Amino acid sequence: MSVDAKIEFPVIEFRSSDLERGTNGWYRLCKKVREACEIFGCFEVVYDTISTEVREEMFRLMKELVEVPVERKQKNTSPLPYHGWVGPCAQVSLLYEGFGLGDVSNYDSVKNFAQLMWPEGHPRFCDTIHTIGTQLEVLNKLILLMIIDSYGLAEDSLKINYTTSMRMMKYMTPPPGEYEIGLFPHTDKPVSTIICEDQIPGLEIEVNDGRWIRLTNLSPSSFVFMVGDPLKAWSNGRLKSTNHRVMMSGNKDRFSIAAFIMPNEGTIIKTPKEFIDKEHPQLFKDFDFMKFFFFAFSNPARHIDNGQLLYDFAALSPPVSNAHMEK
Repeated sequence: MSVDAKIEFPVIEFRSSDLERGTNGWYRLCKKVREACEIFGCFEVVYDTISTEVREEMFRLMKELVEVPVERKQKNTSPLPYHGWVGPCAQVSLLYEGFGLGDVSNYDSVKNFAQLMWPEGHPRFCDTIHTIGTQLEVLNKLILLMIIDSYGLAEDSLKINYTTSMRMMKYMTPPPGEYEIGLFPHTDKPVSTIICEDQIPGLEIEVNDGRWIRLTNLSPSSFVFMVGDPLKAWSNGRLKSTNHRVMMSGNKDRFSIAAFIMPNEGTIIKTPKEFIDKEHPQLFKDFDFMKFFFFAFSNPARHIDNGQLLYDFAALSPPVSNAHMEK
């Protein structure tokens, strides 16, 4: 697989003057978001509402977090696959370490996590992570609303009750001169994801079969929004859930967080009737999100996929080719 640097990745600036719903600026922004999500399945969003000071403090605290004893890290567990602590392992990557924090906009949830890591408590960690987690939840919700409005649909066309789950991740440097996998290629299984990184590059996006672009030079006010498999199903295949990975090189560790929209148990992913007609037959059956989520991780090899799992689980008829899958 090659990394293609010639493809221009979409960068969308969220100016406060354009964020008033119903204005011309809002609809121009909605159109840009929709086009980016249909073509790439992701985009860089410049959003200075979340301050660089909060981001910098968060990454400083994450460097404290990875230094806590392993026996405390192992207390970070979850009934959901890959939602607790995952240390370096061959199944994910020998360069990866990740912590899971559910319902990050709930202060008590953050406090409970912190007390597992630091039994004496860590108020600064709680305040900072809760602040940025809440702000990322607002941004995620804003982008989903833009997508709904861009299609001219009612707000309740995407009926999900959800919490925002966060992963805090460290990617270690590979041996000198090496270019190694920090996280395997995959599409995201939650509805959507927002990624915030510490400006050490590594995230790569597959734009066509076998063609990858490496996201570099993200601004200090930038985040990356990604469409997940359930959002692709909801849009009847109009939105692309992009295959992505982390590749590490150089001599600096990389830290990042990801905020996921996680539907609550019992949520059904359903394609609105407005997306279905003779030219666009329904691609996916209605399905229970949590059943899909557990299906995706029920086999150790399954979570390493390029979006095929969605079709395996919910397709009404099999796609004829990978090219068809992305139209």
